[in-house]
Amino acid sequence: MPIRDLIKGNKIFRNESFPDYKKDMDETIKHGQKPEVLFISCCDSRVTPDLMLNTRPGDMFILRNVGNFVPQYKHDEDYHGSAAAIEYAVSVLGVKNIIVCGHSHCGACESLYKDIPNTKELAHVKTWLKLGEEAKAIALKNANFSTKEEMYKETEKNSIKYQLKNLLTYPAVQEKVKNKELIIHGWYYTLEDGTISYYDENSNNFFPLEDLLI
Repeated sequence: MPIRDLIKGNKIFRNESFPDYKKDMDETIKHGQKPEVLFISCCDSRVTPDLMLNTRPGDMFILRNVGNFVPQYKHDEDYHGSAAAIEYAVSVLGVKNIIVCGHSHCGACESLYKDIPNTKELAHVKTWLKLGEEAKAIALKNANFSTKEEMYKETEKNSIKYQLKNLLTYPAVQEKVKNKELIIHGWYYTLEDGTISYYDENSNNFFPLEDLLI
């Protein structure tokens, strides 16, 4: 989308949509944001959390990165953007739910099966993708695929499970989950039709999200 279209889009938003959110925005400005959900999703341009969940300003604290990966907790003086967002959401904002939302046709998961060159231009990408290697290993070990697409889909879902495990390496997350002050969720978003499925740990399977409303 050309920058010019984005400028026009902002004008339309200000004139047509923003008035509907003005009260919500004023409340968050006056009293501070109080989201109950930390939503961890992929940077993929086709994944649109606010649109696909019909949320309003202040509803979700959103962390986006390549592959919706969650690095394990590591206490050092380096820069940890994703970790900082998780800590802020849990320990400062006090969110009640964390959702790790993967999706179909994920470029990060597909890239796990490609040879990423050792170049300066892709140095950080190559390192970051290591966070998906276990999901790839499990997919190759436990399943028999007819197509590459099936293999990618299995890897995408395995990755969600693995990132949930990584979340529990964060002291505050672990403590709040243990005390039932925080619930973590694994969701899988299908680009083709907009549906979402959730991960059920007991059965180790994914089911339609709408089933939770029954």
